[in-house]
Amino acid sequence: MTRCLVRIVALAATLVLLVACGGNRLQKAGNASVFDLQLTTDLDWARISAPRQEQWTVDGAALNQLMILSRIKPREHVFLRAKERSWRPDGPWFRAGVRPDEVRDIVLDGLRGAGWANVEARQLRPVRWGGTAGLRFDLDLDNPNGLVYRGMVTAAEREGRLTLLVWIAPAEHYYGRDAEAVGRMFDSLRFVE
Repeated sequence: MTRCLVRIVALAATLVLLVACGGNRLQKAGNASVFDLQLTTDLDWARISAPRQEQWTVDGAALNQLMILSRIKPREHVFLRAKERSWRPDGPWFRAGVRPDEVRDIVLDGLRGAGWANVEARQLRPVRWGGTAGLRFDLDLDNPNGLVYRGMVTAAEREGRLTLLVWIAPAEHYYGRDAEAVGRMFDSLRFVE
């Protein structure tokens, strides 16, 4: 398939998904509320909602996607996919009070478990979500077909629960085009009281 055809198929699949999901809407640039968060975005996004999670995209999920996961409880999968089981106690399960490097590691494990390859993190650093301490790091990863992606992750624990945002886009074009805007959006994150 040519690159253009792949993009058309990805956009068509996203449109079908948006139509099929009842919880979708357009998020215009500006201030936005999602779960217990307030943020400011320079981009227009399509939002697909589910309980305690949303997926946002500008051009289609294969070309860029932002996953927002809210209030992940202890012993829940970091991407809200499954609860801890005794046969796999070392899985990507959230635990309250863990160090920033441990949060990073469970996010990386969750991405690997979702089929991403060559998943690496760079520049783990502290950030503030308003008055709440959080963390941020950058990602390098490949999809199952070998396409190189880059991304950013930010997370914060509040009241013993984790809120997580993961943004990924192909390293070619899409990451470079939107990385600064997504970084500013991450900088604007605040919990609402």
